Amino acid sequence: MTQQHDEREHGGHTAEAWDERYRSQDQLFSGNPNGVLVTEAADLPPGQALDIGCGEGGDAIWLARHGWRVTAIDISRVALERAAAAGRDVADRVSWVHGDPVTMPPPARAFDLVSVHYFPLRVEPDHAALRGLLSAVAPGGTLLYVSHDPTEVDPEHDPYAYYQPGQVAQMLGEDWHVERDEKRGRTTPPPEGTHHHQDVVLRARRLT
Repeated sequence: MTQQHDEREHGGHTAEAWDERYRSQDQLFSGNPNGVLVTEAADLPPGQALDIGCGEGGDAIWLARHGWRVTAIDISRVALERAAAAGRDVADRVSWVHGDPVTMPPPARAFDLVSVHYFPLRVEPDHAALRGLLSAVAPGGTLLYVSHDPTEVDPEHDPYAYYQPGQVAQMLGEDWHVERDEKRGRTTPPPEGTHHHQDVVLRARRLT
């Protein structure tokens, strides 16, 4: 695997299912940060970051090594244990949090960067979980919301059952400035057995 969250749109999103999945291999993902994160965070001044669905910690560790203080949350204890072990050198800069980002809304307006990469956030009538993530972005902070190109997702898994970056962009109000809302080619090879050659990227800044 080349990206830490690349398979999160597939079924079995319970803690038990993810723990079992991680236990099935010594390392499920590459440990490298997602390419979009590296590109988009390069011009951001380090601050407080929230990594949603951090997996084995590639993104969170990269951010911490570049000066960020990171809250990294995941539903799998196995993944978090591996992440903490891999990031011993930045242990004082990362808080590894066990929990479900869907049911644990983060503190409001607390983060200079909220990073959501390939996280299966299911569409809800009241948009409660999504609104919770949006509210976590501090004034002047950045939302980075990334998914696979829906046309490349296995047809057995309806990509539109989950929030796509374009949908999220449409929900942002006048207190946001959309800086990127685009499809782009991946900078790394697709995960083994998949056909993910393009990412869909939303980068937006909260104005007030």
